[in-house]
Amino acid sequence: MIGRRVFGIETEFGCFVRDERLGTSETVVEAVKNYVFHKARLGLIDLTARDEAFEPARSGGFLINGGRLYIDAVGSHLEYATPECASLFDIVIHEKAGQRIVVNTLREMGWDERVSFHNNNVDHFAGHTFGCHENYLIRTDDRLPTDWHKLVLPFLTTRQIFAGAGRVGGHRLEHAGFRPSLSEVADHPIDFIWVSNVYNVEPDPTVQYQLSQRADHIVRENASRVRFNRAIINPKWDSVYGYQNYQRLHLLFGEGNMSEYATALKIGTTCLVLDLAEARALPNWLRLQDALHTLKSVSRDPTRKWIVTMIDGSTLSAIDLQRVYLQLAQKRFAGRDPETDWVLQEWEFVLDKLESDPEQLEDRIDWLIKLKVLRTYMEETGATWGDDALHAIDLEYHNINPDQGNPFLDFEGSLRQDVVGPVCESGDFLAKDRPLPRMEPGDLLAIFSAGAYGMSMASNYNSRPRAAEVLVTDATHRLIRRRETYDDLIACEECCLLPAGRSQ
Repeated sequence: MIGRRVFGIETEFGCFVRDERLGTSETVVEAVKNYVFHKARLGLIDLTARDEAFEPARSGGFLINGGRLYIDAVGSHLEYATPECASLFDIVIHEKAGQRIVVNTLREMGWDERVSFHNNNVDHFAGHTFGCHENYLIRTDDRLPTDWHKLVLPFLTTRQIFAGAGRVGGHRLEHAGFRPSLSEVADHPIDFIWVSNVYNVEPDPTVQYQLSQRADHIVRENASRVRFNRAIINPKWDSVYGYQNYQRLHLLFGEGNMSEYATALKIGTTCLVLDLAEARALPNWLRLQDALHTLKSVSRDPTRKWIVTMIDGSTLSAIDLQRVYLQLAQKRFAGRDPETDWVLQEWEFVLDKLESDPEQLEDRIDWLIKLKVLRTYMEETGATWGDDALHAIDLEYHNINPDQGNPFLDFEGSLRQDVVGPVCESGDFLAKDRPLPRMEPGDLLAIFSAGAYGMSMASNYNSRPRAAEVLVTDATHRLIRRRETYDDLIACEECCLLPAGRSQ
């Protein structure tokens, strides 16, 4: 756990129909949703509307893993919401589990070569954007200042330097000044729900590459009218547990990270900043002159200086601004729990590398990984910025099917990963930050010199069987202890059944 906070992620998937004979994307997502609940029986579909406008009856439901899969009527896209989690590594696992559910469903339907779903946030050509939203349980009593979000916005607008998904090109928004009539709202309630101003979207040829997929489409700091008034924070003050001083904070500005590391760091750092806000530990000077300008300027800055202007007119880099939050969190929360310490360590590491040698982060930060893939392609083919092929690579980077050549998973064949096993404590690892190829269930991984953690000090907690022990000498090997099975774990247990009618 990281502190005492509960959080979750909502992912709106992009759908690419490669075979037009299957129909439109709307038809496909409806078929996928129906298969999950009616054929695969992976959950229970809602028989009543959760919201007549956004989630009418039978639009989705809860899955057996505690998450939700549904079709959001605004945009008719497939959306997956993780279960509420209290651990960073649990949230990463559950986010990937939702993607695997969708991919496995396509395989069972025989559509995996005809349809793909993408954890991306922008349609380059149509101008649409869709989000990866975050939810956090926060206290809203007197501990939280009334304008607390102003102190958090500097963090949220600049965390893209390590949490941005990266994007080819940019979009320009032109407000059309159009307001729907009452009859139009009545005829099309989904399209015009909470609309105050409709804008047109057009490509911005001045931008080659930027950190964020969503920054160009955010037009408010804080707003509940979200379809054409997308905000950084979308207040949804619904009570989660029935206690009025605990509410759900809904962050609308977020991006779909393919890097599990980036996902954990994004959620973890945000949790710590919210902890600081609740503790009234954020200094009052920590306010931006213009949050929306900061969001876009940091995303679009090709020099990577990322200069930010504070409310008093002073300037500093986004890296140094993030360090302000980091140092406050280090002073207050260091040593609190293993996950907090992991976040503090990695937060500091990433900021230092972004400042001194960002190429060292090309195995874990999405916008840097994607940029390396794009540059390699351009060097090999002679492509230039603006070529449609780069938009295609950008899209394919976010393909959630690991078998369809996702550049993130396959680029140079390795990722930086931690390896755990039947170890004693949750803070114990068999290997840390090792470059490993993409692993699938059933793959074998050899751990050399694991020491006592490999067997004698290993734990069978949660019925985890221990791995085999093998003696390797040059080109020969010999099995020392075979892999345990579940039957081995219960072999010495006796089952005591009481005669019928008796109790104890």
